Amino acid sequence: MDTIIQAIEDWFREILTEGITTNLTGLFDQVNEKVGEIAGQVGSTPQNWNTAIFNMVHNLSENVMVPIAGVILAIVMTLELIQMIVDRNNFHNDVDTFQFFKWAFKTAGAVLIVTNTWDIVMAVFDLGHEIIVESAGVVIGDTSIDMTDFITDLEGELEAMSIGGLIGLWMQSGIVKICMGILQICILVVVFGRMIEIYLVTSVAPIPMATMMNKESGQMGQNYLRNLFALAFQAFLIIVCVAIYAALVENITVTDDISYAIWTCMGYTVLLCFSLFKTGSLAKSIFNAH
Repeated sequence: MDTIIQAIEDWFREILTEGITTNLTGLFDQVNEKVGEIAGQVGSTPQNWNTAIFNMVHNLSENVMVPIAGVILAIVMTLELIQMIVDRNNFHNDVDTFQFFKWAFKTAGAVLIVTNTWDIVMAVFDLGHEIIVESAGVVIGDTSIDMTDFITDLEGELEAMSIGGLIGLWMQSGIVKICMGILQICILVVVFGRMIEIYLVTSVAPIPMATMMNKESGQMGQNYLRNLFALAFQAFLIIVCVAIYAALVENITVTDDISYAIWTCMGYTVLLCFSLFKTGSLAKSIFNAH
């Protein structure tokens, strides 16, 4: 009877041991590899991130939005000309030639901006890319936790644990592994969501840019430019978040207490996820965009 009970206990212990080692093997790598890839993702320009989407957005902007922006520009500048004439008449002043030249110059400048909107927008993100390239080599650290040696010696330590301790550690590792997978998705949502937002914003660029030279509606174009710079600069803030995360996980040691290491890494990953979600609003606040 004792032999049967011992065999069942050994079998149960073997299952728990295998489950714990399976959960821990690659537990940190799942998130840490993705975190390490963030620098490459946010450092990509719109044309390099996805060529197919970039070409589609480019065609939409040039063939659909530019003609609409041209109509808006014509309306805006015509209304400005009418307002200028009306204001002069109300004050019983003659409309001098300089005012017409000034209006013509503003109109020509507005046309130049609308026809070159795509190049202007891409220049903003090229500038952001250069900032990322310069900063990535300085702030990015190693985001991985080396558990190779620990996993090798883990089975021997698990054999000395009681069944209750094994069950507790198995439950902890399983829960954290599921949470890590969710956090990994959240991290990808932030990075991919930013790129999708960039494509959406750039697709309609000619419309707000058509209002840039108008005194009344120029705030629309100016706010649009501020949003562009905020999106480009958000990549730098994401890189800083990853660098902080790398510095934190570098101090985690798994040789002393595996439970502490698991929950500490998860806490740092939650902190990273929360920080990444805040980068967008922080970048907009820096550039006073809304």
